[in-house]
Amino acid sequence: MKSIQSSSVLSASRRRQFLRQMGLGAALFTLPGAFAEQLLRTPAQTEGPFYPDHLPLDTDNDLLVVNDSLTPAVGDVTYLSGRILGPDGQPVRNAVVEIWQCDHSGVYLHSGSDNAPKRDKNFQGFGRFVTGSSGEYLFRTIKPVPYPGRTPHIHFKIKRTGHELLTTQCYVKGHPGNERDGIWRELGSAEKKAAVTIDFAPLPGARAGELAAKFDVVLGVTPEG
Repeated sequence: MKSIQSSSVLSASRRRQFLRQMGLGAALFTLPGAFAEQLLRTPAQTEGPFYPDHLPLDTDNDLLVVNDSLTPAVGDVTYLSGRILGPDGQPVRNAVVEIWQCDHSGVYLHSGSDNAPKRDKNFQGFGRFVTGSSGEYLFRTIKPVPYPGRTPHIHFKIKRTGHELLTTQCYVKGHPGNERDGIWRELGSAEKKAAVTIDFAPLPGARAGELAAKFDVVLGVTPEG
């Protein structure tokens, strides 16, 4: 197993290293309270058929390395971050953020996924992060790729105190497959589409072409606890 600290998150030192690489720090997660009333609640979307039917032993927030393997997954390295916010714009502490996505070959961590023999065994495919007082989360993963019938996307599920609060998906801004994707089109309004469609931009100063993406999630209910 990878060396991790509580709640299956990256160690504090590795997390700080990621934030330094992104050149962001605390400002990454700042949301002025004055704009809270303008927040659009993140639209719910289908879970889809490929939530892992057998969770991996390694479920931390670094999806590029499984356990203590020295071989990273194939794909465009992406630091995916954001905050989990309540309907009033306040950060949600102790929210469990789960993500899952297909690998670079379009294969999910699921027994029913197409082309399962081609699955990148170095890609974790699923990760978790438990938010702190600022509501922030952070994953190291790959930029999503299309697979038959779908535009590139990453699945999100938010839980707290044993309750599922939201399941949704995020998409790559500007990808030509979005307009052909039935689930993306079902969002309807431009505002709802914009709420889940994000930039995957080059990370300033990155030496290996890493990307950064930010996806804030606004819940439609106030979590208990």
